[in-house]
This record gives sequence, C-alpha cells and structure tokens, in this order.
Amino acid sequence: MPQYVHVNVQPGGFAIVLLEREPVNLMDLRMWQQLMAALDQLEADQSVRGVIFASGLKREVFTAGNDIKELYAPATSIARYRDFWVTSNVFLARLYCSPLVTIAAIKGACPAGGCCLSLCCDMRIMTEQGHIGLNEVAIGISVPLYWGRLMARVIGDRKAEHLCMNATLLPPPEALKVGLIDQVVPSDQLMPAAEAAMLQALKQPDSGRMVVKLRFRESFAREWEQYPDSEVAESWDILSAAPTVKALEATLQRLSGKKGRAKL
Repeated sequence: MPQYVHVNVQPGGFAIVLLEREPVNLMDLRMWQQLMAALDQLEADQSVRGVIFASGLKREVFTAGNDIKELYAPATSIARYRDFWVTSNVFLARLYCSPLVTIAAIKGACPAGGCCLSLCCDMRIMTEQGHIGLNEVAIGISVPLYWGRLMARVIGDRKAEHLCMNATLLPPPEALKVGLIDQVVPSDQLMPAAEAAMLQALKQPDSGRMVVKLRFRESFAREWEQYPDSEVAESWDILSAAPTVKALEATLQRLSGKKGRAKL
C-alpha cells in the first residue's frame, strides 16, 4: 500500500506530518485514512504536544483537494463514497478539536479539501505565492455543509458565504486580510516560521490551553463528526444525477490535460 502521509517526530515536543502523493496531493480515501491514523498515533504519543501539517512535494502545492474520482459516480460506488465521506469528515472534525497544537504550513495552492484541513488547524501560515478557498461550486457541486460553517466560524458568515458562493480562491495577501490565514512568509521561510510558531504556542501549559480550545470547539466538532453518515444517501443522489455527473466528467477531462493540477 502506498504511503502518502509521513510522520516525523521532532525534538521539542511536536511532529511534522508531510503529505506526499504525487503529483498534487489529491486526497483520496487512502490519504484520508492515513491522516486519521497519523492523528491517532500522535494523540496517543505522550511526547508529542503539537503537529505541523505540510506538503512534501517539490511543486508549490499544499494539496489540490479531494480526488474528483472519489466523487464521480461512474467511477465509484455508494459504499466507497460512504467510506470516503465519513472518513474524511470524521478526521476533520477530530482535528478541529484535537488536544494537540495544530499548524498548517501551506505551500502554494490550497483549494477545497486542503483549505478545510487548514481551517481545522489552530494557525495557518502560507507562502507568498498560491491561493486558498472553498471552490467546489466551480465544478458543479456544493460546498459541504460543515466546511462552509467552519469557514464562517473563522472569518464570519457574510464573508464565508460570498467566498463559497463565488468559488473564490484568494491569494495570500487577501486571505490574510480577511482572516483566512494568519501569516504570509517567503517560501524558504515556511517551515522555520511554522516551527517557531509551534515552539511559541508550546510555551503555554497544555492543561489550560486544551480546556479553552475544547470550550470553543467541542460542540461544533461533535455535531460535525456525527453528521456525515446521515448525509451520504442525499449526497449520493446529487452526485449520481445527470447534471452533476456531466459537470464532474467535464472537470476530469479538463484536468487530464493538466497532469492533475486540480483546483479542488
């Protein structure tokens, strides 16, 4: 089985989780399963208090988002889609209220699923080149319910609604301005900046920090974690409808000529 997610425990009480699925870190069922396993591993490790998520690819891509083949009904099944959708959303909900300090080190492109992963983290640091947002509408599907709600928790309802409805991908300066990210740095300073932010965060005792985080996030995270299984049937009906199939097929055909450089 290919390993797309690599965990590297660092001195200082934190780990770096690298996403490495060539060419653009498309997030399929296997990658989400491996992310879940990595989170389980790190939360169980008493020596680890924080985690940085980053891309291990050479190209300027954090992740191009969900693998459209997992959403394209003719290429999958409702059983696999259920596994994919529940696994991905349970991971995201758990990450959102993880007791660990969590930082997304965003290199380059960060649409859709990558954006949601980063929004689940406590802090987002991004390179000067790239874009970020929930742009599902651009390929004919809706922004997942709790993904949109999560963005609204971070930047406010009206801004989130506007960005999601228009499939807007913001460049780093604009993302910083609206509060979607917390810091912009040159590409060669991304990991040093993320590690410095982690060490600064770890100066706070876990006992107080974890309680505050849970008080702000736990209720939302628990609702989110319980929701995906109940929406599978409705979502599958939408994904298998002719207009959606046609839209996703067109997207796959377009991307096949771009070597996977998706904006999802």
